[in-house]
Amino acid sequence: MKVLAVIPARGGSKGIPRKNVRLLVGKPLISYCIENSINSVHNLDVVVSTDDDEIARISSSYGARVIMRPENLATDSVTLDPVIFHAMNEMEKEKNDRYDIVITMQPTSPLLKRETLDAAIEYFIKNNFDTVLSGINKPHLSWTEKEGKIVPAYEKRLNRQYLPKNLIETGAFFISKRAFVEEYSRFGPIVSVYEISENEAIDIDTPQDWWIAEKELSKKNVLIRVEGYSEIGLGHIYRGLLLAYNLIDHNIKFVLSEKSDLGIKKIEASHFPYSVIQNDNDIVSLIKDFKCDILVNDMLDTDEEYVHRCKTTGVRVVNFEDLGEGARLADAVINDLYEKKNEQNNHYWGSEYYCIRDEFLLAKPSEFRESVGEVLVIFGGTDPCNLTKRLFDVIQKIDNGKIHYTFILGMGYKRANELIEKSKIQNLNVDFIQDVKLMTEYMGKADIAVSSQGRTMLELASMGVPTILMAQNKREQHHEFGYLQNGFINLGLGSEVEDDTIKQTLLWLINSPQIRKQMKDQMKKKDLKKGIDRVRNIILDRNV
Repeated sequence: MKVLAVIPARGGSKGIPRKNVRLLVGKPLISYCIENSINSVHNLDVVVSTDDDEIARISSSYGARVIMRPENLATDSVTLDPVIFHAMNEMEKEKNDRYDIVITMQPTSPLLKRETLDAAIEYFIKNNFDTVLSGINKPHLSWTEKEGKIVPAYEKRLNRQYLPKNLIETGAFFISKRAFVEEYSRFGPIVSVYEISENEAIDIDTPQDWWIAEKELSKKNVLIRVEGYSEIGLGHIYRGLLLAYNLIDHNIKFVLSEKSDLGIKKIEASHFPYSVIQNDNDIVSLIKDFKCDILVNDMLDTDEEYVHRCKTTGVRVVNFEDLGEGARLADAVINDLYEKKNEQNNHYWGSEYYCIRDEFLLAKPSEFRESVGEVLVIFGGTDPCNLTKRLFDVIQKIDNGKIHYTFILGMGYKRANELIEKSKIQNLNVDFIQDVKLMTEYMGKADIAVSSQGRTMLELASMGVPTILMAQNKREQHHEFGYLQNGFINLGLGSEVEDDTIKQTLLWLINSPQIRKQMKDQMKKKDLKKGIDRVRNIILDRNV
């Protein structure tokens, strides 16, 4: 079939001056519509009808035929019908042929996908419609006016998903058989609406519309590769989710390996899309299928082969907590728990790049009290060294009923039931919390905390809770933030610390209000609230 696409583009826009030729994410607004039409699989003839020399010049540079419309078709009061009719007639004279289909394409719909246009044309042809309009389905409870009264325009009040279709016409495209394109109409008797997505339906008419379109066109496709299982805990998962929430105006997808059983459950509960891969070799095909712009790796040390394989796809690679050989090949490496180890330009070291969760940005630090009434024990999502049990055994030897102990148990901790039953039998002043909705609620009440040397220590620091640390493994021992200058008493590797040392340290801190006050003051000196902004800028390759 012979198909003509007419793009009406008058100059003199009042709402947004020079709207049709103004640059939107680096390209003239009208170029999006022209490129969609020219690249259609249906081999469209593309013509721009305009009264403006600048629009004509730019349209020609993008490959469109230009027809200058007469003055009587260039006023504010003229509708599109005579403009389309004029352009069609001029093109048919030029081609000395007659078109079968005429499509009106609005330059103010830059988010329309070429695939959507092709599918709509196919839908039009296959079903032998006379006219097909682009539209979106927006069912809402609505009201109208009848005989001077406001009355409901619905029969029953139902939830939105149960309301009948409410198809709203958009300006993206208007497809008609040539026989029905007349000077004052483009409608035939058999009409249908082709539904398009809400973001594709954006019709730029106001500065607010422009801003929305600019945000949509600037979106990146971001893959976040994370791991979470009993041996390494869930810290990487929680950080990945935090990044996803702070990159919500981009397209986010998670990637995990099969061994990340705990992580898969957590990501699944977040409702972000995710894929599970068998091994590192699967990542390349996933990057290509997702049309990935940025790959974030948060899975400890990477090797050169893995990062090189990712980089061959053209993506930007950003790694977290990476001390491996692959780090030097990444575009950026963020090691927030380590102090500077080298001078490589792609590395960002230290707590100023720590990403703290929103609840900690809003929470007030714990108050200082001379007497200790609440001790918080928290060893992460899995506690592989079972330090929770060690602390439980210790407090049995020092509990006098005056101090309350709260144990936060992660979803991967396997001995929860055992400890809960023991505490009931021994009638200890202890609570076990397994499903924490708001961590700041517990940290805000704590006078002292006992924790492992992972990311939780930075959350405790932001809440100003004097903390005794025990590392779960040798890698955690290298997290330099967890030492006295930042308000922590560090006992070293938890598996090597004797119970009596834990007991004496805890008792000493309980009975040393001056030391606790000094630890709290040291924690206040660290500003951890700007880290997420710095990290987001690094990921998106903005000036940092």
